Amino acid sequence: MTGTTGLLLAAGAGRRMGTPKALVDDWLRRSVQVLIEGGCDRVYVVLGAAAGEARTLLEGLPVEVVVAEDWADGMGASLRAGLSQVPLGRDVLITLVDLPDVGADVVARVLATGAALARAAYDGRPGHPVLIGSDHVGPLVTTLRGDEGGRAYLGAHDVTIVECGDLATGADVDRR
Repeated sequence: MTGTTGLLLAAGAGRRMGTPKALVDDWLRRSVQVLIEGGCDRVYVVLGAAAGEARTLLEGLPVEVVVAEDWADGMGASLRAGLSQVPLGRDVLITLVDLPDVGADVVARVLATGAALARAAYDGRPGHPVLIGSDHVGPLVTTLRGDEGGRAYLGAHDVTIVECGDLATGADVDRR
C-alpha cells in the first residue's frame, strides 16, 4: 500500500518503566525504522515526556516530530495530537514505541490488507499496529478523550483482524 503515514506514539512518561519509553535503549529509532521498512512512506513521531531529549535521538531520521503538550492526559491526547498533523486523505498506521518485538514484517502484513480499518492480533489478542483508513481519521479524532485511545471507535466498526502471532508476541514492555 502506498501513501500510508506511520504514526509512532512515544509520548508517555513510562512510570512503570522508570523512564520515558522513548528513551529506552534503541526503541525510538528502531520503531521508526520498522515503520519505514514495513512500507510507510511518511512517519510522524508523537513525543511528550522528555520531548527534547527524545527529539535528539531522532536526528538524521526522515520523520516529522509532533509534541503533544497535553501528553499527561493519556494516550487519547497523544493520538489526537499526532492524527491532527497528518495531511488529509492519508491512511495512517499507528503503533507504539514499547513493542520491541514487532518488526517490519508485521507492519507490512497489516498494510497488505488494504482494509479501511485493520489491526494486528497476536494469538487472537488484538494489538498494534492499527491501520486507520483516510475516511476514518477525522471521525476517530472526534472520539479521543484522556487516556482512551481508539478502542471504542474500533469496537463500533468492522475491523479486519490480521493474525501476526507467527511473527511477534505484540507484548508491550512496561518494566525493564
